[in-house]
Amino acid sequence: MTPRSLPKSPEPHRVVALLNPPQATFPLACATEVFGDHSPAIPARYAFEVCTEQPGPVRSQAGYDLLVAAGLDALERADTVLVPGWQQPVGTEVPPAVVAAVRTAHRRGARIVGLCSGAFVLAAAGLLDGRRAATHWARAAELAARFPEVRVDPAVLYVDHGDVATSAGSAAGVDLCLHLVSSDQGAAYAMRVARQLVMPPHREGCQLQYAELPTSGPVADSLAPLLEWLAGRLDQPVSVADMAVRSQVSARTLTRRFTEQLGISPGRWLLDRRIAATRALLEETDLPVETIARRVGLSSAVNLRRRFHEALRTTPAAYRRAFRAERAG
Repeated sequence: MTPRSLPKSPEPHRVVALLNPPQATFPLACATEVFGDHSPAIPARYAFEVCTEQPGPVRSQAGYDLLVAAGLDALERADTVLVPGWQQPVGTEVPPAVVAAVRTAHRRGARIVGLCSGAFVLAAAGLLDGRRAATHWARAAELAARFPEVRVDPAVLYVDHGDVATSAGSAAGVDLCLHLVSSDQGAAYAMRVARQLVMPPHREGCQLQYAELPTSGPVADSLAPLLEWLAGRLDQPVSVADMAVRSQVSARTLTRRFTEQLGISPGRWLLDRRIAATRALLEETDLPVETIARRVGLSSAVNLRRRFHEALRTTPAAYRRAFRAERAG
């Protein structure tokens, strides 16, 4: 992912959701919950609004209308354009005016985000040509057939290229939105929003866990109990052998389950969680690096600095200075 430079202006990051009848209500609600107002618990860093091609009542899939006052000109002032699903009759194309407005916003520097079937709008605008993209697993084949230049990945929860991002179906939109908040505002702020939503700030696995299985057969044992156990013991040394004993399987079987269900090794998963905890502590506290290293289970400041640099290509001190400077700005 290419990191995006945020504006130094004190103005909130403006997110504009582009709606289309019949509008799917769940992905829109997901975006609203993440980017909307959380006051008084969380300081507002986003301004959220909606628009549509033809302002007025917008029919929803839930059977009620949404009254949308803004037209496509709202995209001209967006820092992020978000398409929370896109439904249209079979055989029809995304309206040319919508395609032109999305392309113009992208050229201007706005980030373009498609949740679930919203990826079809980004593809119609040519923003996904030659790039990986996600959409709902049930529509992945359709997206690939209609837009052969797009490298559709039916497994992932989301794909973020920095200037464009796409998510899998429905609830995966929350995963992508929280990821974008973390990229924009830091891991600590994203964790606050996630706690407000009673959601994990980062959900493991891929959407193929939820797809309909082509054949019958046993479902692999869930790693959820082990992951919950590990998350509460980041400050303790835990080996793959310890994880295997906890799960009552062999280390080889455990590693295979991690690879099948999460796409990474047990050690990589644990290190990623420790790096995430390190980021939050650097952002929210003045604790010395040595203390943070002990709290997140990386044993020493030397080891923490090495692992942190491998993961983020920066030092803990530089990360902390950059985060504090951005907040002050």
